[in-house]
Amino acid sequence: MKEKFIKSTIILLIGGFFTKILGMFIKIVMSRMMGAEGLGIYMLILPTFSLFIGLSQFGMPIALSKLVAEDKKNNKKLFFSVFFVVICVNIFLIFFIILFAPILSKKLLHNFDTYYGILAIALVIPFTSISSICRSYFFGKERMFPHVCSNLLEDIVRLILIVIGVPFFKEKGLCYAVCYIILSNIVSEGISILVLLLFLPRKVIIKKSDLKPNKIYIMESLSIGIPNTTGRLIGSIGYFLEPIILTSVLLHIGYSNAFITREYGILSGYVMPLVLLPSFFTNAISQALLPVIAREYANGRTFYVKNKVKQAIFISLMIGIPVTIFFVVFPSFFLKIIYHTVSGSNYIRILAPICLFQYIQSPLSSALDAMGKSRDVMIGTILGMFIRIILLLLLSFFSIGMWGLIIAISINVFVVTFYSIKKVRSYLT
Repeated sequence: MKEKFIKSTIILLIGGFFTKILGMFIKIVMSRMMGAEGLGIYMLILPTFSLFIGLSQFGMPIALSKLVAEDKKNNKKLFFSVFFVVICVNIFLIFFIILFAPILSKKLLHNFDTYYGILAIALVIPFTSISSICRSYFFGKERMFPHVCSNLLEDIVRLILIVIGVPFFKEKGLCYAVCYIILSNIVSEGISILVLLLFLPRKVIIKKSDLKPNKIYIMESLSIGIPNTTGRLIGSIGYFLEPIILTSVLLHIGYSNAFITREYGILSGYVMPLVLLPSFFTNAISQALLPVIAREYANGRTFYVKNKVKQAIFISLMIGIPVTIFFVVFPSFFLKIIYHTVSGSNYIRILAPICLFQYIQSPLSSALDAMGKSRDVMIGTILGMFIRIILLLLLSFFSIGMWGLIIAISINVFVVTFYSIKKVRSYLT
C-alpha cells in the first residue's frame, strides 16, 4: 500500500512538473502574442470561465474518485450515473451562458470585448466536464499514469493551436483571438478524453443496464458533490466578482480603464501563476492522497490517515520554503526570464510568503473531501471568500490600486488555511 502511494505520488509529481512547465510556456507564449491588453481581456474572462467549469462538474469528480476508491459499488453503474448528472447540469448551463453573455460582458465586466469569449465557454464546458470525470475514475483506481499522459498531450495540443491560430485571429481583433484561445480547449480536452479511453481495460463490457442511472448512486454522489460544488461555487463567484468589484470601484474613484486592465492583467496573468508555481507539487500529493485516505478512513485507520496528512504538509513546506526565498530575493529575475518583463516584482515580494499557507491548503482540503467532510471545505471557502470580497470592496476605496486586492487575498489565505487545519485535527484526534 505504501509503495503504491509513493509510486502514485512520484508519477503525479513528474507529470505535474512537465505539465506545469508546459502550462507556464503556454502563458508565456500567450502573453507575448496577445500583449498586455489582450492578456487583460483574457484575465477578465477567466474568473467567469472558472465559475462555469466548477458549476458544470457539480462536484462529481471528487465524488466519483472517493466512491471508486472505497470499492463497494458497481463502478460502471456509478460512472454512468455520475455522467448523467453532469450532462444534465451542462445542458442547463449552456442555455444560461448564451442568454446572459451580453449582460455578463457589458454590464458586469464593463468590457464588450469579452462577449465572444464568454459565448465560447458554453461550447467548452461539456468537454472539460467529461474529461474531469474520466480522470476521476482513474484517480479512484489509483492509476495516475493515464491522467499524466492525457494532461501532457492536452497541453501540447493547446500550445500548438495557440501558436498557429492566435496570429491569424489577432489581425481580426483581440476579442476574436481571446475567443479562439478559449475554444482551443475543445480540441485539447477532446484529445484528452480519447487518451483516457485508450487506457480502459480491453475486457470491459458495458451492458445496456450499466447505462441506466442508479438513483441510489446519484443520491450518494450528490451528497458528496453538492457541498463540494457549493464551496467551489462560492469560491468561483468570489473570483467572478473580483474583477467586477475592482473595476467598478476603481473607475468610480478615478482610475482609468486602461490602468485597471493592465495592472489586473499583470497581477493575475504574471504574478499569481508565478508565486503559485510550487502548488503543482502539493496538488500532485493531494491527488495521490485522496483515494488512500478515502479507503483507509472508511476502514477506521485514522492513525494512518493522520500520518499521511502530516507527511503531505511537511513535503509541501519543504518545497515551498526555498522557492519562496528565491521569489522574495530575486522577483525581477524570474519575471524577466519567464515573461520578459519586470512588471509586478513589488507584488511578488508580498505575495510569495503568503502563498506558503496556500501550498498546504490543497492536501488539507483533499483530506477533508476523502473523509466525507466536504461540508467543512465548503464552510471554510465561504468564510474566506466572504472576508475577501468585503475587504476588497472596502480597501479599493482607499485609492491604493491593486494593493487592496492583495491584502484581501492574503487574509483569505490565512483564514481558510487555519480553519482547515482546525477541522482536520478535530477528525483525526
